[in-house]
Amino acid sequence: MPADMTMLADHTARQLLDFSQKLDINLLDNVVNSMYYDVGSQQRLAQEVLTNLKDHPDAWTRVDTILEFSQNMKTKYYALQILETVIKTRWKILPRNQCDGEGLYDFSLNIRKCTNNRHLSLSTGIKKYVVGLIIKTSSDSNSVEKEGVYIAKLNMILVQILKQEWPKHWPTFISDIVGASRTSESLCQNNMIILKLLSEEVFDFSSGQMTQVKAKHLKDSMCNEFSQIFQLCQFVMENSQNAPLVQATLETLLRFLNWIPLGYIFETKLISTLVYKFLNVPMFRNVTLKCLTEIAGVSVSQYEEQFVNLFTLTMMQLKQVHVRVMEAGYLTNFIQNKSDISALNSILHINYYNFKTQIELCMYALHYMLLVSEVEETEIFKICLEYWNHLAAELYRESPFSTSTSPLLSTSQHFDVPPRRHLYLPVLSKVRLLMVSRMAKPEEVLVVENDQGEVVREFMKDTDSINLYKNMRETLVYLTHLDYADTERIMTEKLHNQVNGTEWSWRNLNTLCWAIGSISGAMHEEDEKRFLVTVIKDLLGLCEQKRGKDNKAIIASNIMYIVGQYPRFLRAHWKFLKTVVNKLFEFMHETHDGVQDMACDTFIKIAQKCRRHFVQVQVGEVMPFIDEILNNINTIICDLQPQQVHTFYEAVGYMIGAQTDQTVQERLIEKYMLLPNQVWDSIIQQATKNVDILKDPETVRQLGSILKTNVRACKAVGHPFVLQLGRIYLDMLNVYKCLSENISSAIQSNGEMVTKQPLIRSMRTVKRETLKLISGWVSRSNDPQMVGENFVPPLLEAVLIDYQRNVPAAREPEVLSTMATIVNKLGAHITGEIPKIFDAVFECTLDMINKNFEEFPEHRTHFFYLLQAVNSQCFPAFLSIPPAQFKLVLDSIIWAFKHTMRNVADTGLQVLFTMLQNIAQEEGAAQSFYQTYFCDILQHIFSVVTDTSHTAGLTMHASILAYMFNLVEEGKISVTLNAGTTSNNQSYVQEYVASLLKTAFPHLQDAQVKVFVTGLFSLNQDIPAFKEHLRDFLVQIKVCHFLPARLTFHNINGILHKTNKKKHF
Repeated sequence: MPADMTMLADHTARQLLDFSQKLDINLLDNVVNSMYYDVGSQQRLAQEVLTNLKDHPDAWTRVDTILEFSQNMKTKYYALQILETVIKTRWKILPRNQCDGEGLYDFSLNIRKCTNNRHLSLSTGIKKYVVGLIIKTSSDSNSVEKEGVYIAKLNMILVQILKQEWPKHWPTFISDIVGASRTSESLCQNNMIILKLLSEEVFDFSSGQMTQVKAKHLKDSMCNEFSQIFQLCQFVMENSQNAPLVQATLETLLRFLNWIPLGYIFETKLISTLVYKFLNVPMFRNVTLKCLTEIAGVSVSQYEEQFVNLFTLTMMQLKQVHVRVMEAGYLTNFIQNKSDISALNSILHINYYNFKTQIELCMYALHYMLLVSEVEETEIFKICLEYWNHLAAELYRESPFSTSTSPLLSTSQHFDVPPRRHLYLPVLSKVRLLMVSRMAKPEEVLVVENDQGEVVREFMKDTDSINLYKNMRETLVYLTHLDYADTERIMTEKLHNQVNGTEWSWRNLNTLCWAIGSISGAMHEEDEKRFLVTVIKDLLGLCEQKRGKDNKAIIASNIMYIVGQYPRFLRAHWKFLKTVVNKLFEFMHETHDGVQDMACDTFIKIAQKCRRHFVQVQVGEVMPFIDEILNNINTIICDLQPQQVHTFYEAVGYMIGAQTDQTVQERLIEKYMLLPNQVWDSIIQQATKNVDILKDPETVRQLGSILKTNVRACKAVGHPFVLQLGRIYLDMLNVYKCLSENISSAIQSNGEMVTKQPLIRSMRTVKRETLKLISGWVSRSNDPQMVGENFVPPLLEAVLIDYQRNVPAAREPEVLSTMATIVNKLGAHITGEIPKIFDAVFECTLDMINKNFEEFPEHRTHFFYLLQAVNSQCFPAFLSIPPAQFKLVLDSIIWAFKHTMRNVADTGLQVLFTMLQNIAQEEGAAQSFYQTYFCDILQHIFSVVTDTSHTAGLTMHASILAYMFNLVEEGKISVTLNAGTTSNNQSYVQEYVASLLKTAFPHLQDAQVKVFVTGLFSLNQDIPAFKEHLRDFLVQIKVCHFLPARLTFHNINGILHKTNKKKHF
């Protein structure tokens, strides 16, 4: 923090905004320092002054004074920001002499003048001033190093000027900068950076920053003049001994490689120069490999010979380096440079089909890739994995059915192996071993070893590990298809070493079992059966053999993971399936952290995949296994936590849902829900005698748990759960109303803060779970009429009035989501109830959410989902509500698509688009709708289109606008949109939109607006082109007087003219 900072007085700081006075540099420095180092009111004052100063139209005229006299680098950077803003937004309205100065500017002729003369002034023109500053600062290598951030900003400002000036007003720029580069190595180094930035701005970041026509013009100009730049790069690479300059040149070349004409790459000495001169130099190897990787990614058949040559040259050079490295014994340190591995990866990719001519180098490259893959560094391994995945996939796709014969029918010899695959056999075997030894943890495994070596339950999912597991699983599956005998051999040997103790460790057992689980389905069914029986038998034996809870927990988690991965085997072997499930029931009594969770998760996974087997009488059994489970359900779940019980009930529900005999199924459901119903009935009986029991915390907690059990059971059983729902439905709604009254009473007595108390929160949980249960069942029901007649009326009576009367903080957002579910499911069957629903929830919810964009996020999300449901399923209901309420609906939709929450804005746009399409089908109402709302909707859509915070919705904006302009163009709007004119609707809309845009953006030229509006009609049947047309306009509105060039208008008009001709052809 600067030592000389003083307190800022408001009136003193604001003197900076008085342009009639001389600029006080010391005061400006103090204000800038206050902005960076102060807090509170001082910082806010500094920020306000600096923002106002930056926005002043004449602020840029003081930049040269600031840069010359200020000693504060932050102040200088602030001055450059002012200059950059002027260039980006007001360049086209500045007089040419302020842009250019007098006469044309020659970059190279002014080097001596700029370096000898300390004083530079904006009076010479912004362009000359910026170039002069760059030359002055970058001609001295010491300044380049010391003022790197300052020079980088200057370079960016010059690039912004070039985007405005080149090539029309600065046709000699390329030759100027190339010529200047030959006068000084330090200047040349900085010029390379400028060329790199220009390339990035034009080819990489032009979308949304400049119009399509301008971007194409700049790209064509750069390609046409690239020969001079390429010659400069070649000159530097061949002659310079200045390492930083060479590094900058290579980095600049890297940015060029994705767009330059291919002849510069393959018909020059570029590849050989990169490989022979720079690949073996440690400081250049990184960027050189990136260049070679970029080249390797080019896909053109005409240069196949050059690609082979690229592989050969590169591998020969890398081989020399890697041999020295491995002899020196520091491979691990060497390969920390990830670009080495990325390049090797890319080069191996491109030479896949040319290995027959380069077998020795190919095998060396694969051997080296294997060595690198074994290094314990995850990011390096990911890069290697990408290649192994590619290789295995390509080999499999070449001949997917040519795999080794079953181990039952052959020895280790391979029959019918395609020649290319045969070449890779030794390598692929080592890769299989690598995958098995390093398999990442799957999502299903919850029992893990932490950093302290303790066996614990994992609470936070490691998404990085899960993604790595998915990639490794896919790779190992391909490898298993290529040779499952070898995969089985590796896994069996490693499992044997676990049992005999030679390789025993938690990590080794985990990775092996995760690998075994990952290849489910990759073997022939008979081979899978034999293999899996051996695996489970050995693991169960290992569990008996090992002592200690931690050991048993690890082994148990692996058994559960493996059996959960092989449903095909379980379905085919009932006794094994029954044994596995009974073992899971045992694990449900194991109190070690995570084991019960994993047992329940595995049980539900098996129940989903093998559900029918549990409701059938299997061979050797006297009853279906589901009956055994239900008979012993109390014993099975007695040690489980509530959330684990809920998972268990869902799992059993999938089994019951698979029963096709309705009578049997109803009997099972009654038995299934017996335990929770006993507790439920007891509470209801007590509440009948004394309703105050529903204020008891333990009772309310039990109700919440019972309803959660019902929610999970309903999710699995589906529509047949109506038997259970009907049993508790009316009592449940009465409990809902009673708890609502309790909550309202508590709020009236103690204020809204009472909603944070545990008892009130538990009561609200019961209400939410009630709504979730009803919503879940309705969404799975298959009899809309029965739902509408029997379940909806009492629900609406219990829920809607309660919602409407409650204070906002006590209203449940699930009411809105439940109504949306009912509307989506019942469709026309609920249309008659929509006015009643809207009366209860619409205005009171809207009043909650229209104050700002932050409060009640769940309510606002579900509110718009309800609107979307009514709009899609019951649109006639909108036409039957009073006009004032319909306007409120439309206003809420407009409010939605202007929302800062992305999901709400997207829903609002979707609702509007659907409404426009629906209204078009209602001829009677459509014309009145268009006359009243069409132009208003246009205005609001344009307001979000031109709002940078809504750029993500541009595709939907384009779809809606294109649809609306198409309605006008095709004459589907028969009423006059403006009663005060005699012009047709198309002419009126053109004038209306043009006036709207000119009012909002007065700096636009009439010609710009005309071209844009014309395009809205011409492109409305081509959404991608329409979207790009909008994007071009968004670029134009950021800049004053952006498109004066006749060429640009002629280009756009030409495109639109061709489009119109195609459209009307």
